Amino acid sequence: MAEPDAGSTRDCDVVVLGLGPGGEHAALKLAEAGLDVVGVDEALVGGECPFWGCTPSKLMVRPADLLAEVHRADRLAGASRVTPDWSLVAARIREANHDWTDSQHVEPLEHAGVRIVRGHGRLAGPGVVRVEREGLATVLRARRGVVLNTGTSPARLPIPGLAETPYWTNREVMTITEVPQRLVVVGGGPNGLELAQVFARYGAQVTLLEAASRIAPHDEPEASQALTAVLSDEGVDVRAGVEVERVDHDGTFHVVVDGETLHADELLVVAGRSTNLADVGLETVGLDPGAATVEIDEHMRAADRLWAIGDITGKGAYTHVSRYQAAGAVADLLGRDGPGADYRAVSRVTFTDPELASVGMSEDQARAAGLDVRVGLAHVERSARGWLHGPGTTGIIKVVEDADRGVLVGATVLAPYGGEVIGMLVTAVHAEVPVERLRTMHYAYPTFHRGIEAALKRLG
Repeated sequence: MAEPDAGSTRDCDVVVLGLGPGGEHAALKLAEAGLDVVGVDEALVGGECPFWGCTPSKLMVRPADLLAEVHRADRLAGASRVTPDWSLVAARIREANHDWTDSQHVEPLEHAGVRIVRGHGRLAGPGVVRVEREGLATVLRARRGVVLNTGTSPARLPIPGLAETPYWTNREVMTITEVPQRLVVVGGGPNGLELAQVFARYGAQVTLLEAASRIAPHDEPEASQALTAVLSDEGVDVRAGVEVERVDHDGTFHVVVDGETLHADELLVVAGRSTNLADVGLETVGLDPGAATVEIDEHMRAADRLWAIGDITGKGAYTHVSRYQAAGAVADLLGRDGPGADYRAVSRVTFTDPELASVGMSEDQARAAGLDVRVGLAHVERSARGWLHGPGTTGIIKVVEDADRGVLVGATVLAPYGGEVIGMLVTAVHAEVPVERLRTMHYAYPTFHRGIEAALKRLG
C-alpha cells in the first residue's frame, strides 16, 4: 500500500513511531483489529534485533560453539579437526536479513493494511506526528493516539581520540567478511561477552576491557567469576576495572589502558546503549525532552494519547520486553480489559558458552530492597549431568528467596542451555510458587535443570 504523498496531511486511527520489534508487533495487531494504522521509521523496519543484534549475533554464536565442540571431541569421541571459515557465517547473516533490506518486515505489515511512511518522525502535540524526509513534511493526525518505540543507539563513549577512528559498534561488526587477527573489545556486558568468545574461537587474539570491577557486572558475582575463567581458558585476555584513556588509529588501533598501550587490527565498542529520545518532540506532549527514559504506567500510557514501549521505557532492553509491552499497549488502545504490566520476572540470556541466564532480582538487589534474603548455590560441573557432559561444562545455579514469604524473587543459571533451564525459574518467580512446593517436585535425572533442586536444598 503506497505511503501518503510527501507534504500531505493524513488522518488515521494510530501512528506507530518506530518500527522495531515492539512497534512492528503493535502496528500489525492494531491493523488486524481493523484500525487505520500508519507506521513511521527512518531506518530499516524491524529494528536493531534482526539486522544488527539478536539474529546476526546468534548466527555467529552457533558456529563458534560448534568449533569449540570439535576441539573437545578428542577427549570424548576421537581425533577431529576443523578449519574455521568465516565466509559461511557472513553468508548466513546476509541471507537471514536479505542483504540488509526490510521487505520481509514491510510486506506483512502492508498486507495487514499498515501504511509505511519513511522519514524522521517527531511528535507535534497529542496524537500528532510530523515526518520529515528530504526537506518535505507529512503530518499524521491520529484519532486514538501514538505508540512511541524509537529504541536505542550505540552509546558514544567520551574517550579521547575514539570518535576520529573507524571503530566498530554492534552495527559494523555484523557486516564483516573477515576475522581480525587482533581485536580489542570494550564492554563486558552481553554483546561484548558473546562477541569476544566468538572471535576468539575463530582464531582472533582478543582483549576484553570492562570498566566495572568484573565482567557481566549486572549478574551474580559467582557467575561473573566462572565466566571469566571460561573466557580466560579460551585465550581471551579479560581485564576488568580498567579505564580506556585514549584511542588512536594509523591503520592499527592503539588503545591506552591504565598507562599500557594495546595494539589491535580492529576495535569493537559495545559498552551500553543510548535511548533515541533527543529529537522526538517529547516537550510537545508535556514530557521532559532531556529524560533518559519515558515514564509509563502499567498499560504503557506515557501522556495524553501517547503510549511508549521498548527500550525507551527503561524496563529492560530486550526484544521480548518490547513485544510484551506492545501487546499491553494494543489491548489498551482497543479498550480491552486486562492485567497491567508486571516486570518482576523479566528474564534475560547472554549466549556465551555456557549460557548466562537470569530472572528477577540478584542477591544484592534483594538485600537492597530490604528483603530477608536466603540464597542457594549449586555448581553445574559437580552434578551428574555436568560430569556426563564432560569437557567444557562449568557453571552455577543460584536462587534468591524472600524468606518472609517463602518464594523465589530471582535466580541465575550459568550452564550449557542455561537459557532453557531458566524457564522453570521464570515461572517460579512470576507465579510466586512457594519454595516448599518447588522442593516437592520431580526433577528428571540426569538433566541440567536438576541442579535447581540442589540449589533449593542449599537455601540458607
